[in-house]
Amino acid sequence: MAALVCPLLVLSAAACTPGASHEDAKSPSADPSASSSAGKNGSLRLTDAIDRLKTAREDRAGYERDKFHLWTDADHDGCDTRKEVLLAEAVKKPRQGRSCKLIGGSWRSYYDDKTVTDARKLDIDHVVPLAEAWDSGASKWTAQRREQYANDLGAERTLVAVSLGPNRTKGDKDPAEWMPPVKDATCTYVADWVSAKLRWKLTVDRAEQTKLQQVAAGCPGTKVTLTPAP
Repeated sequence: MAALVCPLLVLSAAACTPGASHEDAKSPSADPSASSSAGKNGSLRLTDAIDRLKTAREDRAGYERDKFHLWTDADHDGCDTRKEVLLAEAVKKPRQGRSCKLIGGSWRSYYDDKTVTDARKLDIDHVVPLAEAWDSGASKWTAQRREQYANDLGAERTLVAVSLGPNRTKGDKDPAEWMPPVKDATCTYVADWVSAKLRWKLTVDRAEQTKLQQVAAGCPGTKVTLTPAP
């Protein structure tokens, strides 16, 4: 997840990130008819993964952030989703106090390639923002499904810990409107975006698709591992 960033990836955007698993990643189910696929448990080149995305017009009608229930404690261990991501992505593990209070630790924010030593200065970013997810298919989901998306710990790259600045600048923008300020983060970010959209069967609009294809052309070694949402 967020931390060490490399322009070329092996298997997934998490390949160059230490401690980058929210939980053990499940094997992807790739289309056996696709010549670019490495098989059921393999990965796809970024360009081929983008080709699997369906295009559709976006519609934000009816969107409200509150329709996505955030930061649940699904396993009832006292740590909500935000803290689970911080624990998983820490370069230096923080100590856990009462009620999962995190003390110390350090993180690498890959959007701006900065080390952060105060968890309060980190956002847990939905790589595909909630509003973008709504536009791309989540508006048709049940409330329970949207909660699952908002708290997705079942994949390595749907949620990432990043610095407040770039995340607030990003807002609800898609890659056609915003990219990480650090150039070396570009391939990682697009792979993360495509992985999340495929995992949740979300669509892309034309401008978004064009930008993804343009970036992918400069990321020949980048691969995306497919992990369909349950």
